[in-house]
Amino acid sequence: MQDVRTVRAPSMLRLAAASLAGTAIEFYDFFVYGTAAALVLGPLFFPTFSPVAGTLAAFATFGVGFVARPLGSVLFGHIGDRHGRRPVLVASLLLTGASTVAVGCVPTYDTIGVTAPLLLLLLRFLQGLGLGGEWGGAVLLTVEHAPADRRGLWSSFPQVGPALGFLLANGVVLALSATLSEAQFAQWGWRVPFWAAGVLALVGLWLRSSLTESPRFLELDSHARVPLVEVVRDHWRLLLLTAGALSVGYAIFYTVTTWSLAYGTERLGVSRSVMLTCIMAAVVVKGALTPLAALLGDRYGRRPLALIGCAAAALWMFPMVALLATGAPLPMFLGFLGAMVAFITMFAVIAAYLPELYEPRVRCTGAAVGYNLGGVLGGALTPLVATALAEQGGRVPWAVGAYLTGVALLSLGCFALLPETRLAPAATAEPATG
Repeated sequence: MQDVRTVRAPSMLRLAAASLAGTAIEFYDFFVYGTAAALVLGPLFFPTFSPVAGTLAAFATFGVGFVARPLGSVLFGHIGDRHGRRPVLVASLLLTGASTVAVGCVPTYDTIGVTAPLLLLLLRFLQGLGLGGEWGGAVLLTVEHAPADRRGLWSSFPQVGPALGFLLANGVVLALSATLSEAQFAQWGWRVPFWAAGVLALVGLWLRSSLTESPRFLELDSHARVPLVEVVRDHWRLLLLTAGALSVGYAIFYTVTTWSLAYGTERLGVSRSVMLTCIMAAVVVKGALTPLAALLGDRYGRRPLALIGCAAAALWMFPMVALLATGAPLPMFLGFLGAMVAFITMFAVIAAYLPELYEPRVRCTGAAVGYNLGGVLGGALTPLVATALAEQGGRVPWAVGAYLTGVALLSLGCFALLPETRLAPAATAEPATG
């Protein structure tokens, strides 16, 4: 085994910046698909469906990415626990970037028939597989280098990455929408953001090329032979609780960024540019507040912040859908903003919280699988469920608010059953308790 004392750790700022850039790029890849699914993929790849059914079908392919994410976390978690966190960052970025570029090259249904949506489904699966490994590798490399009293702060940098990736993805779509006609955007403009993923992936690989392995991984005396088996056998209750706890965060984020975009443009008649601007403004605030919420987690604990965020989400979901239903920019922005503040109150501390819950020898697998199972429960299902529920009601989708409130209460209960970990020895090679 390599002696940890010979490893020259990079500065925390440089390490955190590289982790942030990588997660931003990979989440750009993931989010650009969600935006395209809300705006154009339905009629292009499912033209024989009604408009609502086409949107549901496009969201179904969107959901496949979330189903693949736990599988990716198993695959890359195994690599991370057996061979180190650093290889995960390179392999996951390559897989996600290549599959995203390929989405932009798939012919539409009119050209190759049913093969088109099948290819879309396969590439979305590969996107999710890569992203399933990204989060665990980026977060653990940061957490396991960070000083104990600032693990929350430094690990929040990768958590800013999704916000930047979303803003970049939707900024590109917004710019294309402003400069192209509807016909041009539907014909070829929607492909440009997918092609841009190739350039971003090369940038990410360059940024990560000089990162060193986690000193905590190098200190381990032994590695799990089959990490998933140990996680399921010894930590199954923890795995289920973390998945349930995180589901509301995904549900909120994808309700705001994906479902509301489709609902606003299709049902309310709001322009694509107005919807994207309102959503992006709320995500900007969310990204800016992430380090502050993480600092509060370092001072007061991870669990209290998570409980406050869940409670706020449960109280805000009905007002959010009412504000959305106005179709007016300022009320919609305020509705999205409240949801994003509740979301980041809990998710800013998750990057430190999950690794602290699992012992080091299975940490990459346990934290990543728990994180991505929450994505299946909250992210994959929400656009589908919300679209179906909204079709049954009037202008104000109260049923969507009720569904989201129920998810928030479920997560609140799961967080209540988890222990506090702020002072846990998660950055050491000793097993964490609980």
